[in-house]
Amino acid sequence: MSTSGGNKAIFAALAANLGIAVTKFIAWAFSGSSSMLAEGVHSLADSGNQLLLLLGGRRAKKAADEEHPFGYGRERFVFAFVVSIILFSVGGVFSLYEGVEKLREPHPLEVPWLPVLVLAISLGLEGFSLRTAIREARPSKGSQSWVSFIRRAKAPELPVVLLEDAAALLGLTFAMVGVVLTWITGDGVFDAIGTLLIGVLLVAVAVVLGIETKSLLIGEGASAADVAAIRAAVTDGPEVESIIHMKTLYLGPEELLVAAKVAMPGRTLLSDVAAAINTVESRVREAVPIARVIYVEPDVWVEPGHVAPATDAIVIRAAD
Repeated sequence: MSTSGGNKAIFAALAANLGIAVTKFIAWAFSGSSSMLAEGVHSLADSGNQLLLLLGGRRAKKAADEEHPFGYGRERFVFAFVVSIILFSVGGVFSLYEGVEKLREPHPLEVPWLPVLVLAISLGLEGFSLRTAIREARPSKGSQSWVSFIRRAKAPELPVVLLEDAAALLGLTFAMVGVVLTWITGDGVFDAIGTLLIGVLLVAVAVVLGIETKSLLIGEGASAADVAAIRAAVTDGPEVESIIHMKTLYLGPEELLVAAKVAMPGRTLLSDVAAAINTVESRVREAVPIARVIYVEPDVWVEPGHVAPATDAIVIRAAD
């Protein structure tokens, strides 16, 4: 996923959420709806989250230095994890608290038509934001299901925005149902139930985001398809007899480290080894462009329990 695509979705979500947050708080102030207050806090938290995603993307572009020789690409994972924590605490826990308080002391809405109007407008704006995120995510999604894309995407911005927007639309639906039922019946319990459902929804989304971004922070390897492509590229030539072992690691959403120990023919000149490694690296980068950091260690394969004769070695001497 290109960062430009992710940024378009983030900016669309940020603009929608800032406008929605203001209108929700105004509606809450006039109507006293706890669902509107929960949704206002939700939109405000989402706005802060989008700013954090933009900040993480900017910090990830810093050049590598002595303290961080592999660069700052994982900053995007860190900020995505912070987003999940904010969504859980500020959005989910606050909504649950407000819902419980409203259940204890339910009261009818003072201006019921206002939150309904605001929620209808908010549904339209959130729908626009979600449509933008879906459009920007389609090239990266490919033939995967949306669930698979969210679980396996290495660039966190689009999955975060997709989950936030989907949760926002569902949360707005909960709020709308709660407000309308409270308006019809005059019983504030329905508004409180809508608030509780919003809280449960946000906590669930935050947990999913936290689990997925935690995995990226710990360190994930390449997908099975990319691993297969890398292995084929390494062995697709006479330079390498076989791969003894290989490891991959995402240094950032768009940068993959590949380290491989490969078996080469014995009695190989050092100059030929160097040329062979360069050729292998070129093939790997062509097959998987995000494989930007590649380390290839040449060796000679020896069967377990077999002592290699002195001739089974790579000769380290200059070419004639």
